Amino acid sequence: MAELAGLEDPKIREVNEKHGDDHGVNLSKLRALAKRLKTQQELACRLWETDDTAARLLAILICRPKAFERDELDVMVRGARTPKVHDWLVNYVVKKNPHSEELRLTWSADPDPVVASAGWALTTERVTKKPEGLDLAGLLDVIEAEMKDAPDRLQWAMNHCLAQIGIEHAELRARAIDIGERLEVLKDYPTSPGCTSPFAPIWITEMVRRQPI
Repeated sequence: MAELAGLEDPKIREVNEKHGDDHGVNLSKLRALAKRLKTQQELACRLWETDDTAARLLAILICRPKAFERDELDVMVRGARTPKVHDWLVNYVVKKNPHSEELRLTWSADPDPVVASAGWALTTERVTKKPEGLDLAGLLDVIEAEMKDAPDRLQWAMNHCLAQIGIEHAELRARAIDIGERLEVLKDYPTSPGCTSPFAPIWITEMVRRQPI
């Protein structure tokens, strides 16, 4: 904890706090520290228990993702207060855990929009890597009905799923683009030069263009 405190940079904290992340540690330096520590599950659990954002990010980098039980991950996701911790926990830990599919189903139906966004993130992973058994048309039905009025984090996760369905599944591409155009979610999102807009019709079209013929 003392070492993490020594890496604190007020300017980085100021930028992060605009995004809801209450830490000021350069992520490259955090990853370098994790590389030095290597995998240490017990230390990771102790760091997580501090409830400190930088410590939790470090915990995620040095933990053993498959070591967590289903209920442990459920408690962790519900207790992940900041966007970066939530995002890393889902992407670096839950996706690699054997309980990920069970949690996907549970979280997707959760009344807490942040927990539900974790379920949608796991669904997007399956759309991309293991779509067999998913009702893709049914997912588009839900997105069409609920994404426009969803809270920010949940809306972002649903939009990502919409885009991936359009990118990965040619037979549903026209419908995915149509839903995006009608709902106009993230249409005016500020996008840096050289980056792809998160507006689904633009995102889908650009990623399909880049695919090898």
